Amino acid sequence: MKYLVMVQGTQADYEAMAGKASEHSPAWSEQEIQAMFAHMEAINNDLAETGEMVDAQGLTEPAGTRLVSAGADGRPVVTDGPYGETKELLAGYWVLDCESLERVTEIAARVAQCPVPEGAPDYPVVIRPIQEGC
Repeated sequence: MKYLVMVQGTQADYEAMAGKASEHSPAWSEQEIQAMFAHMEAINNDLAETGEMVDAQGLTEPAGTRLVSAGADGRPVVTDGPYGETKELLAGYWVLDCESLERVTEIAARVAQCPVPEGAPDYPVVIRPIQEGC
């Protein structure tokens, strides 16, 4: 079965990774960034080796986000992000083809162990089964 495994973040998290601390998160050092990338690369390599990886992507900062909705007149309404009313947004994802929910949960637990600076926010890793055949 296929699963979407998602990690979350905020604009402040992206800014912290770029070296700008806030009340939300301390600034990340270059060593901390490299440790995060090494952790994620090891997971990606292992998933590619087992054949469970379908796709994986990190997303750019929410400031580059655009929301498109239908206006009352049916014409599109376009808003640039980030959005003050939204806390966490999708920061990256994996599409995995795993034998069971237990297996994908093991993988998500490994993702959740990603090293972060002391005082950085901790977000859950979200698992969503992908409906097939639609």
